[in-house]
Amino acid sequence: MQQARYTAARSVNSIMTATYWEIGRRIVEYEQGGAQRAGYGEYLMKRLAADLTNQLGRGFSQRNLEQMRRFYQLWTIPQAASAELESTAIASHFSLPWSHYVKLISVKNAEARTFYETEALKNGWALRQLVDSQCRNDG
Repeated sequence: MQQARYTAARSVNSIMTATYWEIGRRIVEYEQGGAQRAGYGEYLMKRLAADLTNQLGRGFSQRNLEQMRRFYQLWTIPQAASAELESTAIASHFSLPWSHYVKLISVKNAEARTFYETEALKNGWALRQLVDSQCRNDG
């Protein structure tokens, strides 16, 4: 029973993370026209945050949307998977919880970011372990 709950929670978390990646993709590709930043970026993010919060409820603050956009920019998925727009196909690329990716977004060095992601996956790190590991190695 416990294993089934764990598996279900991981599955939901992967789909949620894939959804956030997809929101980031839509912001970059549709709202920004593929550019790294829209010329009216702050206004765009405020408007999107207000619209999504109004339609869907909590979780779509400007800060969260900026993290989703950055997440899409940092974690690329082969075009075939993103073209499918299938949440489960995209979700298979994200094995860590969203909170881990939020923390990894702040790692500026791409090699270090990949190292921490790999170690967190390999060792089953909780968010606290990821944060502690970064502090030991970066500070």
